[in-house]
Amino acid sequence: MAKEKTSYTCTECGGTSPRWLGKCPHCEAWNTLIETVVESGASGRNNRFASLAKTAAVTALADIEASEIERQPTGIGELDRVLGGGIVEGGVVLIGGDPGIGKSTLLLQALDALQRADVPTLYVTGEESGAQVALRSRRLGLDNSQVKVLAEIQLEKILATIASTQPAVAVIDSIQTVYSDQLTSAPGSVAQVRECAAHLTRAAKAGGTSIVLVGHVTKEGALAGPRVLEHMVDTVLYFEGDTHSSFRLVRAVKNRFGAVNEIGVFAMTEKGLKGVANPSAIFLSQHSEPVPGSCVLVTLEGTRPMLVEIQALVDSGGPSPRRLSVGLDRDRLAMLLAVLHRHAGVACMDQDVFVNAVGGVRISEPAADLAVMLAITSSLRGKPLPKGFIAFGEVGLAGEVRPAPRGQERLREAAKLGFSVAVVPKANAPKKGSREIEGLTIHAVDRIEEAMEVVRSLQ
Repeated sequence: MAKEKTSYTCTECGGTSPRWLGKCPHCEAWNTLIETVVESGASGRNNRFASLAKTAAVTALADIEASEIERQPTGIGELDRVLGGGIVEGGVVLIGGDPGIGKSTLLLQALDALQRADVPTLYVTGEESGAQVALRSRRLGLDNSQVKVLAEIQLEKILATIASTQPAVAVIDSIQTVYSDQLTSAPGSVAQVRECAAHLTRAAKAGGTSIVLVGHVTKEGALAGPRVLEHMVDTVLYFEGDTHSSFRLVRAVKNRFGAVNEIGVFAMTEKGLKGVANPSAIFLSQHSEPVPGSCVLVTLEGTRPMLVEIQALVDSGGPSPRRLSVGLDRDRLAMLLAVLHRHAGVACMDQDVFVNAVGGVRISEPAADLAVMLAITSSLRGKPLPKGFIAFGEVGLAGEVRPAPRGQERLREAAKLGFSVAVVPKANAPKKGSREIEGLTIHAVDRIEEAMEVVRSLQ
């Protein structure tokens, strides 16, 4: 790849400068110039900005033949679930997470499983030497692994290796360490990350190699580098979980070939990450008897219904009571407390309120509202909810209890795990004439006041 000239482009006005300046000479904005590659004639333009797809004539959508996408299972069931069934030929996956959470471990295990299934693989490491990768593979029990390893950070050499070896799956660990000779900026800069990701994406689409990019994250937990990086790739996965806990969650936040918000649950062991077949067991604490402030929620993560314990602690506060939530939206907690006071007569204005989703899981769906409010009321009154009790449903500002999506699947999952009493929105209750869910007594409610009355009658 020929070395090309560079210039500096302003992110505010689009003006250019032949050299870097602290202030844009056109709009006079500070620190807005970033390095870009200057086009070097028609040949350079065609090479660098080639289309990802072959040019075709304009065709009506109904006339285009659509076929099912073939997938290659990785051999790790929970990872395949997040990917939508497996790796797609020519697909580009970006996976990010905190340092030490298990990104490289999981990908090395997946490559070894693929290699043992006679799928050619390549592991490109820019942060470790080949000896360090080999040492990790032995710690994971991957004896006699035939995964090909390349310790390299120069983009041009990586692309040449991919073109010559033609692996079906290649991992780049990590994209922030890769640099191109076309740019003079350091690896990890905005220009380098964007340019290297674009070339690797083009190579994946042209050659049919599935490429997995490992990305660093900022201290806020977002993927480091330009936002366009997430737009370029087909799938974006995030590693979640407390590094002090043995459990990890991999969540899909973007997937052009599968469901979004699907999660895979893993347990970190001495031999690496192992998939958890029944994740609900992780998020349910082992109380011998019901305790005040605990309510089990049936949440939906992607296509999987999961049971999570919501814990609440209400205690006397000072003149400025605190509202703290872990795993739930704090602003929504304040709204629910206002609804609880106005429509159910449960006042917490002089109380500290702490809410936690057990197991480190993050719940963003509003169907958690009813379980949160029942847990808060239980803690405030010091009365536990009945044994085998579950609840779900969205609560509006007017006090109405709104239905949650796929309510029947949630109820069946709860019944399968031995729960016997459910308070749910009326729209989620089984219709007359439909088959009852065996072993589960369902109380359907329209308003939060009704839910409180049902709970009082059961306590």
